[in-house]
Amino acid sequence: MTEAMEQGGGQKRVRGPQRTSREDWVRAALDTLISDGVASVKVAILAEQLDCARSSFYWFFKNRKDLLDALLDHWQNTNTRAIVSEANKPADSINYALSNVFSCWVLDGEFDTKLDFAIREWARRDGSVRRAVDISDDTRIAALSGMYQRFSYDAGEADIRARIVYFTQLGYEALDPRDSMLDRAKSGANYLYCLTGQKPTRAEVERTVALTGYSLSDIE
Repeated sequence: MTEAMEQGGGQKRVRGPQRTSREDWVRAALDTLISDGVASVKVAILAEQLDCARSSFYWFFKNRKDLLDALLDHWQNTNTRAIVSEANKPADSINYALSNVFSCWVLDGEFDTKLDFAIREWARRDGSVRRAVDISDDTRIAALSGMYQRFSYDAGEADIRARIVYFTQLGYEALDPRDSMLDRAKSGANYLYCLTGQKPTRAEVERTVALTGYSLSDIE
């Protein structure tokens, strides 16, 4: 990519010569989607953020819709995949299995809550995105239900417990609670019991508490 000269304010400004990648555009678009909404995900705005010529966008995407589709793909391949993957992990008990699922929400990197809410806000204005969200929700709940069924919960109960786990987590994050990781650690045993109906063992509680960065010795 060569340097691009832009005329503005009576002075010539030199764009940086750095090359951009498809990932650069996607990341900038994701950040903008989260911070400002889908209406601000525009080529001109992203080019300004990346300090590059708008024409470089078309090396990687056909048009803006192509980029927006890439954002949806990224969301599915991170957030939905995280829940499905954790729910399907082998585990010795339902409490260990649920702890696996907790990990994708508590640990950084697996599930991007801000992105999930940004996609849902976008879905309020776009029917195709709404359908994608509905499909994703169904996929996530089905994975959680399957997790319960593997531990001998009947299908009806498994479905309701899966919904309670999923909707509780979404609601919890939507309320933006101020409780600390220590607060979460202290409530870990009760969450396991209330969401599975199975009294957790000490080892199961230790595993869940460890997700917060604490240990049982810190809360006993």
